[in-house]
Amino acid sequence: MKLLLTELVKKFNFEHKIIKNIEIIGVSSVEEPKPNTFVLLSKSSFFKLYNISSEVVYIAPNNLKLDTPSNINLIFSTNPKVDLAILLNFFYPSENFCEQFTIVDDDKFSNIEFGGNCYIGTDSSIGQDSRLGNNVVIGCNVKIGKDCNIAHNVSILNDCIIGNNVTISAGTVIGSEGFGNVRDDSDNWIHIRHTGTVVIHDNVQIGSNCTIDRGTINNTVISNGVIIDNLVHIAHNVEVGEKTAIAAKVGIAGSSHIGKRNMIGGMVGIVDHITTSDDVIISATSTVNKDIMEPGTYTGIMPISKHSSWKRIAFWITKLDKIVKMVNLKNK
Repeated sequence: MKLLLTELVKKFNFEHKIIKNIEIIGVSSVEEPKPNTFVLLSKSSFFKLYNISSEVVYIAPNNLKLDTPSNINLIFSTNPKVDLAILLNFFYPSENFCEQFTIVDDDKFSNIEFGGNCYIGTDSSIGQDSRLGNNVVIGCNVKIGKDCNIAHNVSILNDCIIGNNVTISAGTVIGSEGFGNVRDDSDNWIHIRHTGTVVIHDNVQIGSNCTIDRGTINNTVISNGVIIDNLVHIAHNVEVGEKTAIAAKVGIAGSSHIGKRNMIGGMVGIVDHITTSDDVIISATSTVNKDIMEPGTYTGIMPISKHSSWKRIAFWITKLDKIVKMVNLKNK
């Protein structure tokens, strides 16, 4: 789909400053702007951080103070995320499902083992010496490397990229639609269509019944040598650093960046847009609600802190009932 910027401005009643009436083909990210696309600009500092292009259209809050170059196209919005969602849904109107599947015939794939009832979408490829269990579904334009082991009932949806020597255990879904939503002026939820994908690098192990969501515009990335236990959810645009280990029932919210060689204990919850340093250990059941910028062991039953500090706090918490009794006796 291609439309002139002036046509889109009229269609959606955008407040605007048009310098160049370019054709628009979709949406891209501010980090990697593509020609002839809309780009969300939430901070004026982005102009200093990223390359500015006259071939894109920036969507900016109308109350944002901008020291903008004179040669760029701007859309001013009272709710930029809502407008971004509208544009994503307009240019990409349906979820990333594959419409053309072929049931796998062993004769068509040499050096690959298939279980029963496997389906593969058009333009997808699987490397030699890979093994697929029963009821595996591979979407369209999926790339799977060599020597992969994909267990029963796994779904790998459109455009996902899987490296070499990757194990994906039973029931896991790779590339599901992310949970990105925004409220409009009437407090209704608008889903933000996710057009990125999932990239899983080499030597990764993923447990059973995990879900790894595709990115909103950029990709969700699982780096080399990562190991993931069962029942883990990794949301859109998360990046997991090399050789990180993630235990069962962990939830990592959108756009978080996990460092290299992290060890994340069971039932840890990491809120969105969190960054962790390399060589971080997070104790089981912790909640991570702020960035962790130094290596070490952290526990976050309360707001996360260095483990050594948390142990002192926890010691006094266990003594609170005795302290209260002592205070009450003194006050009598």
